[in-house]
Amino acid sequence: MSAAKARGKGGPREPAFVVGVDLGTTNSAVAYVDLRAEKGPVTVFPVPQLVRPGVVEARPQLPSNLYLAGQELADKARALPFEPPEPATVLGLLASEQGAKVPDRLVSSHKSWLCHAGVDRREAILPWGVPSEDEVPKVSPLEAARRVLVHIRNAWDHAMAQGDDALALGEQEVLLCVPASFDPQARELTLEAARLAGLERVTLLEEPQAAFYAWLERSGDAWREQVGKEDVVLVVDVGGGTTDLTLIAVRDDGQGNLTLERVAVGEHLLLGGDNMDLALAHVAARKLEAAGAKGLDPWQSRALWHAARGAKEALLGDPERAQADVVVLGRGSKLIGGSLKTTLTREEVEGVAVQGFFPACGKDDRPTRRRAAGLSELGLPFEADAAITRHIAAFVGRQAQPTALLFNGGVFKAPPLRRATVDALAGWLGAPPKVLEGEDLDLAVSRGAAYYGLVRRGRGVRIRGGTARTYYIGIESTLPAVPGLPAPIKALCVAPFGMEEGTSVDLPGKELALLVGEPADFRFLASTTRKDDPAGRLVDRWDEGELVELAPLQVALPPAEGQAAGATVPVTLRSTVTEVGTLEVHCVTKGGQRYRLEWNVREGG
Repeated sequence: MSAAKARGKGGPREPAFVVGVDLGTTNSAVAYVDLRAEKGPVTVFPVPQLVRPGVVEARPQLPSNLYLAGQELADKARALPFEPPEPATVLGLLASEQGAKVPDRLVSSHKSWLCHAGVDRREAILPWGVPSEDEVPKVSPLEAARRVLVHIRNAWDHAMAQGDDALALGEQEVLLCVPASFDPQARELTLEAARLAGLERVTLLEEPQAAFYAWLERSGDAWREQVGKEDVVLVVDVGGGTTDLTLIAVRDDGQGNLTLERVAVGEHLLLGGDNMDLALAHVAARKLEAAGAKGLDPWQSRALWHAARGAKEALLGDPERAQADVVVLGRGSKLIGGSLKTTLTREEVEGVAVQGFFPACGKDDRPTRRRAAGLSELGLPFEADAAITRHIAAFVGRQAQPTALLFNGGVFKAPPLRRATVDALAGWLGAPPKVLEGEDLDLAVSRGAAYYGLVRRGRGVRIRGGTARTYYIGIESTLPAVPGLPAPIKALCVAPFGMEEGTSVDLPGKELALLVGEPADFRFLASTTRKDDPAGRLVDRWDEGELVELAPLQVALPPAEGQAAGATVPVTLRSTVTEVGTLEVHCVTKGGQRYRLEWNVREGG
């Protein structure tokens, strides 16, 4: 039963649980707090999933991969004790293992595609790069996210609700985590995937903040003994698809109490474990070629990428393990006889990761920007420079200097990667930063999100900060037409940096002309560096990268009675950041009529 149907006429029920969901690029996780208990603990929900054909077990993490099964897996092999998101969709460890054998049917990294503005994220494009003649059913990034969430919802309802609609996941308060660097459109698509999965009471929370909340929950009152009033904590969150950087400052409220304020977030960096997997796949390919293997075809190259990921996770997850096999099956009837096999050692994995992704660098080093090619393959827009330490240097160079460090993400299971990051910061700062002992690197985000559900109820320490960016709406200049040149755009600040949720501001300045009655594009821009622009400031020029244009809002505003289509109406502007994390810009006429434009800018706590 959907959440909307279950509520009936009496309105929404009070939730029995707050549930944190980490919808990760590589793995997803769920944690919850039972609100019916006076001091219910944060508890991990082990997600039932297929671990082998016909075998269902509950595990702390659910791999975010989807395997689009054909005839190779019988119905009995795919059976679950609850309804699957789609009959031929396999999720869980079995999906990852089967996908390493048949990569053309594996949908991976859908979260990275969900934030890729260069493709239609509602179009069935995944698995990416699989020829249409292979007759593999495809799904959109939005649909892939929906199916993962449907699996989580159905697994929860089977294990926790057991027929009681009031305990179904659709009736609970869900804190769904996204990268801090997700733009408003990616956030909105994430919310849409949740709604399509039957989750109506959803709030987005930034992953680095969730990780910090997990540290607060784990530390209890002792967190004040680990950081002081002048500390600035750098959260470095390296997941499967993205690197997220966030600064959280410790403040004194003037009465001797410590408070927390999120002061900066980094730009979107499509750089993480996926890149490491690809680098390790190249290492494995060279070893296969050295052993006499001929060149790999595209199918085998994709399989090698997935196999390298499995070897990396096996080695990083088991500190006692020295090496892991990398196996690529052949194609056709002689699968076993045509398989290719090599190994990756711990030294190779950690060497590639440290030298390629966490190299030593100076505080003034910056990521390399290669010149773009005129033509290139369409795919995920990975960062040109894989050195995460250089991206950290660029972020820290623009912001306050950190004094403490909190790691998050499965990549940091490898101690050499943590040491490399600490060493880099020590070289820039003159002394090693304090390293905060965090939660389980795999589960911190979901646990922290569940704790944040308590914080919203006044039962915990809240991170303040408001919007992590300054937001602008594009204003087209009224200049004479020039052949071949579009009208220049100015940027009007509608939400200054740090604008708190639940607050509004009138935008001073002259009236603007609002087009009604026909489709129009409302352009939207953001900046993480222009923190001093007040509401109403009109910016007519900016340096490259200082303002980033986000997805426009395309809408036809209805004309008032008697107005013709295409008319312009004089308006003034008022903006509001709502409690649910949307930015509303109200265009108000002299007669008091309001036209509302809305973007999702949820920034977390």
